[in-house]
Amino acid sequence: MRIRKAVIPAAGFGTRFLPTTKAMPKEMINIVDKPAIQYVVEEAVDSGIEEILIIVSRNKEMIMNHFDETPELDQLLEKKNDKNLLKISKELASKAKIFYVRQGLAGGLGHAIHCAKEFVGDEPFAVLLPDDIMDAEVPVVKQLIESYERHNGTILGVQSVPRNDIPKYGIVAGDEIEDGDMIVSGMIEKPSVEEAPSDHAILGRYILNPSIFEMIENTPPGKGGEIQITDAILRQKDIENVYASVFEGTRYDTGNKLGYLKATVNFALKHPEVGREFKDFLEE
Repeated sequence: MRIRKAVIPAAGFGTRFLPTTKAMPKEMINIVDKPAIQYVVEEAVDSGIEEILIIVSRNKEMIMNHFDETPELDQLLEKKNDKNLLKISKELASKAKIFYVRQGLAGGLGHAIHCAKEFVGDEPFAVLLPDDIMDAEVPVVKQLIESYERHNGTILGVQSVPRNDIPKYGIVAGDEIEDGDMIVSGMIEKPSVEEAPSDHAILGRYILNPSIFEMIENTPPGKGGEIQITDAILRQKDIENVYASVFEGTRYDTGNKLGYLKATVNFALKHPEVGREFKDFLEE
């Protein structure tokens, strides 16, 4: 079945970016000239996704406003004959069909994904975590969709991480079946280095079969009293094959300050308007 839908959980508080996130959703913090969540939406669209559900919480109206139609702004740009900015404005609103649902209670990533049950129906779907910004020649979600088409099972996007970073992530164990793809035999959420079965970390991109919703419903709260999606996927693994796919590209964790700064520098250097001058500035 073709993957047409994607879910972006964006209901977190963004405490690592206080005080900025007292008034602004962390997903709206700019990387050069676009908010972080727009990079994620564009990745989904460039991967062939047609419908996107963004999971929001209170005080996230700015996200909805950003992707809304802006007739007053478009009219002003038309009067100014500013074709470049008008094109940017109109393209943004037409990226995809974007829907929203509110997560009333912060119950973990598994709980947030379960909020998409009615939107998804019985279709496989992509999940993109907005803290993870990808720089890849082929969009990461597209890479995972291609893996799904080979295996018809849940796909976890993974890469190797440094040993001292292992406790930050969900870590998978598995047997390689072809280049970059493996059947998952186990997973541990944020293990110690000694507990970790490998250095392959799940990095913010998934293709999930819809059976995941039943698994979430039967998953008790785990670490932090939250429903962990890794626990639900482990249950799913008991009834069908789950796969991990090593994707190509650079991932930036913009949920922390250093990752955000690295992403900003990377995308600024590639920006067609300011890239060359910014490079000169850094060299000076």
